[in-house]
Amino acid sequence: MHHIRQGVGKPLLLIHGLGGSWRSWSPILDALTTTREVIAVDLPGHGQTPSLEGETSIRTLANALTEFLAANNLIGIDAVGSSMGASLVLELARRGGVLGAVVSFDPGGFWCGWEIPVFHGSLYVSIRLARALRPLMPTLARHTMTRTLFFAQLSARPWKLPPQLLIDEMRSYVASPSFDELLHRLGHGEALKGAPRGSIKHPLAIGWGRRDRICFPRQAARAQALFPDAHLHWFEHSGHFPHWDMPQQAIELILATTGRNVE
Repeated sequence: MHHIRQGVGKPLLLIHGLGGSWRSWSPILDALTTTREVIAVDLPGHGQTPSLEGETSIRTLANALTEFLAANNLIGIDAVGSSMGASLVLELARRGGVLGAVVSFDPGGFWCGWEIPVFHGSLYVSIRLARALRPLMPTLARHTMTRTLFFAQLSARPWKLPPQLLIDEMRSYVASPSFDELLHRLGHGEALKGAPRGSIKHPLAIGWGRRDRICFPRQAARAQALFPDAHLHWFEHSGHFPHWDMPQQAIELILATTGRNVE
């Protein structure tokens, strides 16, 4: 599993969302590496990591991550996940014995009813538009108006985001061979399982953007109901990616939950 490893201190695992890569964390990466040794992975079928053989799902990605951590003597590491990666860290926290403290930013999988076709349909259209416009993406991302139009689904303030971040993200989405399968499984596959109160022994925080247009804020109550040991934190001025829209507050939640540099 391709990954980058930077910084000093207690190890901290970062897990990106659907279609992304380790570069998705660039708005907060440098700040975190001043107090933690950060390991940011490319999930199978993303970035520079080859796809899994056979099924690609939350279950099989969680298995692959567990194998990666065991192989690198990182079992028990603190972890932060975003979107699909946020669902993955919840699944690993539920299993127990794999992760330490966990922060989950806007996890997918807690939708129901009409929210399912909205989630699936909107991202289905978005990825096909991104594939069609791939040659124009650098130009579109550099202009404030088109940046706002094309990336409003991901961010509450896309006009403020660095163009290179959006270019890297869209290139990763378009190149991911696992995107379509995972999109289908996230919307129509096996439902996420929860963890009974008292079963999670390490700190667990779920952060949610009040302006999330992919995982609607109403879903946060369902996530907390399935994970009653979790602390729910609201990012008042954020969309789907708090580490993009409110990076300093995201860093503060991560360090408050996982510790700054405690071996």
